[in-house]
Amino acid sequence: MKIEIIDDQSYLSKEAGKIIKDVIELTANHLGLKEYTEVDITIVDNTTIHQLNNEYRGVDRATDVLSFAMLDEVEGDFISLTADMMPVVHLGDIIISNDKVIEQAKEYGHSYERELGFLTVHGFLHLNGYDHQTPEESSEMFGLQEEILTQYGLTR
Repeated sequence: MKIEIIDDQSYLSKEAGKIIKDVIELTANHLGLKEYTEVDITIVDNTTIHQLNNEYRGVDRATDVLSFAMLDEVEGDFISLTADMMPVVHLGDIIISNDKVIEQAKEYGHSYERELGFLTVHGFLHLNGYDHQTPEESSEMFGLQEEILTQYGLTR
């Protein structure tokens, strides 16, 4: 699995970047994803995620995480070939507000690392078709998130 973290403002420590990569890989393994998938994670501030949330979802406020799934697209360049001619499937992009990670970790009484891991897994599950629009979907998605975070050691 190829994971690219874009952190232009250098919000993340090396440890935080490792958490993102580790929980994505753990989730990918749990979902049975193949090695030739990739995802981009961008870390931004509240102002940037507010603009994106307004532009793409019509919601005029900052949010904690946005997911843009490429496989929902009928057309688009989301599959390329690697040097050994294996297809690479770009699952999509996850945008995380570092400001919200800090705010919500404090609000929920757990660590920055736990909140970062939670939002990363949450966004990645959205890229893979999970949602929380109904009670059943919510139970499945949040249950899976807790299972993965507990397995990784990021408990409340």
